[in-house]
Formats: sequence, structure tokens, C-alpha cells
Amino acid sequence: MLTEDGKHLYVSYDEYHNLIEKLAIKVHQSGWAFDTILCLARGGMRPGDILSRVFKKPLAIISTSSYKADLGKTQGHLDIAKFITTPLGEIAGRVLLVDDLADSGYTLDAVMQLLRTGYPAITEMRSAVIWTKAKSKFVADYSVEPLPTNPWIHQPFENYDRLTPEQLLAKWKV
Repeated sequence: MLTEDGKHLYVSYDEYHNLIEKLAIKVHQSGWAFDTILCLARGGMRPGDILSRVFKKPLAIISTSSYKADLGKTQGHLDIAKFITTPLGEIAGRVLLVDDLADSGYTLDAVMQLLRTGYPAITEMRSAVIWTKAKSKFVADYSVEPLPTNPWIHQPFENYDRLTPEQLLAKWKV
């Protein structure tokens, strides 16, 4: 649900999963055949996992981090892992890069450049995201929801960012 001022988008688990399913449909309807899904951890892990299951393709993971300050609300220096985790030994062939959103586009652009220059076994790449903000300099090949007002997206699992093990113990009285 988008707030009236357009500054916040609140997404339920059902809406989130419906959007991932719509993303799968867009990829499928394009007719593009890919070999591997590479998701950006953390935001692309849930969409990547679901797409991997739907398309019956292996899931590779590369970890990135730039939203560290202010409970993950402020973008800072981009860190990209040195290695890609893949069940196939080496990432190769046609790769679908998956993330949850193109916010500024900086992370997706940097990862695409890294893959182009550092992984010659990749023969073709396309990208898929759930949301694309208007301010993004990166345009994904597949995207479900454009966000012209650039809202902050409140995803359904964000409550875990503030949760501690002690709070879980108290909640479950373990």
C-alpha cells in the first residue's frame, strides 16, 4: 500500500510473493532461456529462490552491502563479495541477475560491470527486479512495478532488522 504522500510503500507477504510470481511470468513470457539465476544477497535472495524453484534452475549467490547505517535506510560504500557461491563450480553461460529493487541503480550497475569484466564464462546476462524507482540509473530487463515517487519500501520481513534473540526468547517464553 502506497501512502498518500507517495513517500512510503508498505508491502505484505502476500503482495510480495504475488509480485515475485508476476516477475516470473515476465521472464517466462520473454522466451529467454537462461542457465543460472544469480541473486544479490540480501535483497535478491527471496526472489532468486522462488525464481530458481519455478524455473528449475540453479541458484547462485553474490553478497553485496551498501545499506548499513540507520537500520539499513542509508546507502553508503558498496561492498561486493569476492566470490560467487554456485552449485555448479563456476558461473557460466546465460545468467539472470536478480535483486528486489533498482533503487539508485548503483549496486546493480556495479555488479553487472564486475560480471562482464571478471567472469568471461558468462556469455549473456539479463537482470530482473520487483521494483524500479524513477531515480534509478539502472534499467532492469525485467521489472514488475515502477515507482515514480521513489518511496521507501517497507518489506514484510523488515521487522527482523530490529529483533534480537532475547526478544524472541521473551516472545516464545523458551
